[in-house]
Amino acid sequence: MTSLPRTGRLSILAAAMVVARRDFVAILWSRSFIFFLLGPLFPLFVGAMAGSIGAHVDQSAAAPQVGLIMAGPDIDAMLTAQAALAPHMDGAMPDLVVVKRLRADEPANPAEALADGRLNGGNLAAVISGTAAHPVLTGTRDRIEEWRGPVELLAARASGLGPKSFPQVRLSATASSTANRAIARVRTAQAAQTLLFLLTMLLAGMVLSNLVEEKGNKIIEVLAAAIPMDAVFLGKLFAMLAVSMVGIGVWGSAVGVAQVLGGEALPQLPAPAVGWPLFVALGVAYFAMGYLLLGSVFLSVGSMASTVREVQTLSMPVTMVQLLVFFFASYAMARQGSTVEYAACIVPFSSPFAMLARAATVDAVWPHVAALGWQAAWVAVFVRTGAHVFRRRVMQSGSGSGRGGSGQKAARRGLLGILRGARPQ
Repeated sequence: MTSLPRTGRLSILAAAMVVARRDFVAILWSRSFIFFLLGPLFPLFVGAMAGSIGAHVDQSAAAPQVGLIMAGPDIDAMLTAQAALAPHMDGAMPDLVVVKRLRADEPANPAEALADGRLNGGNLAAVISGTAAHPVLTGTRDRIEEWRGPVELLAARASGLGPKSFPQVRLSATASSTANRAIARVRTAQAAQTLLFLLTMLLAGMVLSNLVEEKGNKIIEVLAAAIPMDAVFLGKLFAMLAVSMVGIGVWGSAVGVAQVLGGEALPQLPAPAVGWPLFVALGVAYFAMGYLLLGSVFLSVGSMASTVREVQTLSMPVTMVQLLVFFFASYAMARQGSTVEYAACIVPFSSPFAMLARAATVDAVWPHVAALGWQAAWVAVFVRTGAHVFRRRVMQSGSGSGRGGSGQKAARRGLLGILRGARPQ
């Protein structure tokens, strides 16, 4: 073999691309990749169990409210009646909120109030207008039928009628309300969070076994002697991310085919607040950030293991931490606008889950730009920290193997052999 010319060390980005190409080709053309594509069949059981969180989220979400658009005395009478009857109704009494106190001869417009998502955080499900003696309940048909009886009780108490006489409530149905849309978008947010968690848990763990395998056959030492350790870490992260994107592309295509063939038989998720095209793009971006964040930590954890058995031992606490992050983000989703939700959006590991749920329920776009930049900064921090941990724990005995002309030349020869061996036969 002819000696390689000495061209100096590659830049970190160029060296990272060399490692990424090598790992990507080696994994993509391996026989085990077919089994990797079949892997999502096993976490489906986990996904079914995680669906039970939906009931908790629906129960934890803010209760729909009924607005009051009436004259001031009628509103005061209705609120007084609610305070008196609510303790005896066992939760059946609607939550009344004042939308507008009408002036004399001022017309009420309950349909406009229901369509305005800015009122009461978009949680207005119905509106009571008219007078206490002759109330008008406006909302979706299922809501007004459900609350017809409680509103009659309220109106009877507010108007001073006897217990055997109740005012007739006139019903006015609308197509939808902001509360219905908010509840539907919560279901979309929860489904997106669950899918993001399953994909991250399934795919990020591959980094652990890949690193331990290369430590065992000394490939990692050759790479570390030839190129900067930061480049090794970046290359492996990007390679595994690219492999994951290939798998997601295959699974997404299969789901698309099933959607076309199943038609109306398959359940349809409500449209997210930002729209489906932007929501899907944000989902891909948040998966990439979440994967790089967890992958950088997994690389550091993998540097502590020397055998596959140790990897299995370390995988359990890592999986538990992932579950805690997922539950934290789900808990925060049910409390939008609270300190808990803001904390979930700021903490790097829960930020992708919390922000993806926010994209389903809130139509603002600029917070996602800031969140992606924040997560990218933490990826850089964890990559540098992981490289430092690996260098300190694993490469101390061979830290000088890359010094000097003969060491670098041998490392380049070894790197070339690794790259050739990664090509498909």
